[in-house]
Amino acid sequence: MPKVAFVVDPLETLNVKKDSSIAMMCAAQRRGWEIQSIRLKDLCWMDGSASAFAQGVTINSVFAETRDPDSLGEGEPWFQVSTEEFSKLSSFEAMFMRKDPPFDMNYIYATYMLNHAQRDGVLVVNDPQSLRDCNEKFYTTEFSELAPAMTVSQRAEVLREFHSEHRDVVYKKLDGMGGTSIFRMRENDPNLNVVIETLTDNESSPIMAQKFVPEIDQGDKRILIVDGEAIPYSLARIPMRGETRGNLAAGARGEVRALTERERFIAEELAPVLVERGLLFVGIDVIGDYLTEINVTCPTCIREIDREHDLDIAGTLMDAISNRL
Repeated sequence: MPKVAFVVDPLETLNVKKDSSIAMMCAAQRRGWEIQSIRLKDLCWMDGSASAFAQGVTINSVFAETRDPDSLGEGEPWFQVSTEEFSKLSSFEAMFMRKDPPFDMNYIYATYMLNHAQRDGVLVVNDPQSLRDCNEKFYTTEFSELAPAMTVSQRAEVLREFHSEHRDVVYKKLDGMGGTSIFRMRENDPNLNVVIETLTDNESSPIMAQKFVPEIDQGDKRILIVDGEAIPYSLARIPMRGETRGNLAAGARGEVRALTERERFIAEELAPVLVERGLLFVGIDVIGDYLTEINVTCPTCIREIDREHDLDIAGTLMDAISNRL
C-alpha cells in the first residue's frame, strides 16, 4: 500500500466544496493508499535527512466516494487526523506539493527539502526544481509563439513603449495571484505612468505586459493537463460585468466547456515539455487563441469540471502516479 504525503495548508482551512487537494486525497484513499498531511512548518532537516512532523489523514468514507459535501451530515467533518509522528521524507512513495501561493521564500525553502526526498527516490508532484524554474507568468515566454505579444521589464520606458505600440495592454506582477495587481491600460489612459511606477516599485521589480485579448469576455479558460494529457473540458472563468479579470477570486463565474481545436493544439504543444520537466499536474490558462499563464504550483478547478461531466480528474492523476510507482 503506497504511503503518500500532501504538503498542504491546514486541512481545516480548505474549501470542502472546491479544493482540488481534497479531490486528490479522496482519490488516494479510494485506492487504499495511506495519506499523511504536512504543513510547511512541519518540514525540517534533522540527523542528516529531510524529515517532517506528519499526521495521518482519513477522509469520511462516504464523502471520499461521492466527493459531494452534501453527503456529510450537519457539522460532520470531512476528515480525521491521527497523532502527529516524525518521519523521514524518504519513507513516502509519493509527495504532493499543494501549498497555496504566495510563492515566497518559505515556499522555495520547502522545495529544497523536497529535492532531498526526490533524490531518495520519492516521486514529488510537481518536480521541485521545476516549481522554482517555471514562474507561472514568465514561463509563457518559452512558448511565445502561442502567447499574445508581451514584454517583461522593470524599465518604465520599455513598458511605456509596449503600450504605445499595442495601445490596449494588461500589466501584471510576476508573483501576483488570484487576479490581484492586474491592470488594463487602454489608449491615452492618464494612469499609465502611475500604474507602471506602482507595479515595478519604481523600476525595482520586473513585471509583465501583455497585449489585451478582447476574447476575455468569453472566459479565461483553465485547461488541466495530467501527465501530458489534456482533460477534454475547460473551466471558462467569465469576468463579472465591468471587469476584465477572469479569476474566480475576482468574482468571475465558471462555465465548463469542451476544448476547442485551438485549445487542444496549445495543450499538445506544451505536453511533452511539461512531462520532461516532471510537471505531472498543470493548469494552463487560454484566452481566445492565446496561452496566457502556465500554473504549476497548486492548480485548481478539478472539482468544478468533475461535477459538470461526472469525471474523476484526481483519479486520473493517481493512476498516472501509480504507473510510475
